[in-house]
Amino acid sequence: MQQHLLDPEHRDFVAAVRTFIAREVAPHHESWERAGLVDRSVWAAAGRAGLLGFDVAPEFGGGGTDDIRYPVLLAEELIRAGATGLGFALHNDVVAPYLNRLATPEQQHRWLPGFCSGELVSAIAITEPAAGSDLQALTTSAAPDGDAYVLTGTKTFVTNGVHADLVIVAARTHPADRLRGGLSLLVVERGMPGFERGRPLEKIGRHAQDTAELFFDEVRVPAANLLGRPGRGAQHLNEHLQRERLSIAAAAVAGAETVFAETLEYCRTRTAFGQPIGSFQHNRFELAEMSTEIEIARGYVDQCLLDHNAGRRDAVTAARAKWWTTDLQKRVVDRCLQLHGGYGYMREQSVARAFVDTRMMPIYGGTNEIMKELIGRSLGV
Repeated sequence: MQQHLLDPEHRDFVAAVRTFIAREVAPHHESWERAGLVDRSVWAAAGRAGLLGFDVAPEFGGGGTDDIRYPVLLAEELIRAGATGLGFALHNDVVAPYLNRLATPEQQHRWLPGFCSGELVSAIAITEPAAGSDLQALTTSAAPDGDAYVLTGTKTFVTNGVHADLVIVAARTHPADRLRGGLSLLVVERGMPGFERGRPLEKIGRHAQDTAELFFDEVRVPAANLLGRPGRGAQHLNEHLQRERLSIAAAAVAGAETVFAETLEYCRTRTAFGQPIGSFQHNRFELAEMSTEIEIARGYVDQCLLDHNAGRRDAVTAARAKWWTTDLQKRVVDRCLQLHGGYGYMREQSVARAFVDTRMMPIYGGTNEIMKELIGRSLGV
């Protein structure tokens, strides 16, 4: 975020995050990339550093603030450090609002202390192999049976899926109620019989990020683990997507800023034909265009975040932010790689890693095609 939008407390927080990254993340991230998974211990370290559960009540060990700037600043610093393997944003920006707003007092006492300490890693499982982003096409089912639901189905592309101790699962509990989706949200806990997870999925980028398939074979989920209202899962999901998309947009701008800054320095120092490559008019124009587009995106996203804090929340605005910034990030990284020439294609270069890591941004959190559909519908067409 722009510095003038931050209070002294935010600046102190950024300094603490940088210390955490330097001590707990940077020395290990490359080995996590090779292993295909972050080490579980980093979650406990994040809990001790106060980086989990910003908007969870202090009685559960949380930060007690709904100021979205804190999780956004954390996400931005991780992006700037190239630490794409950590699933803290999913934990803080996606799962936390569900537990804060939908969980019963009993559920909150059961789950939130571990959520904030890093003892419990969380995930949300919506996407299915054959359904993609279409909630109406989800086939995972949960049939009521006494004091439990019998859950059966498969979920894929689940961030934090390997390490997850709590998984919010979207399942069809009311198959006749297609008008409102007939979905419910069930919290599946590690160790429940019939709950299995596959190996980490092999992705073209973000190799350290914990992404997995999850399998549910007649898992008996206690009715006490129902999250929110039965049969209203689709509505609950739609209500909580805005914050996730704003978080993605902020990370996209930070990612574009980071790669651009590195490329600008490269263009100032790399020479060809006896002069810095940035001095060639074409390259100057490329840099000028990217600088301007990033600056405009930063202003838009920061205003969206301030509006979110003030309670002015609009799903279409979040969809616009997510679509535009992630497409912009993809374009910026591609152009920056080109400016690096052959060196840009070398994996040890940060721009090369950003090239493959960034490709996921227009896809997750709802594909950008879905974002355009939401925007188009809001226009009455």
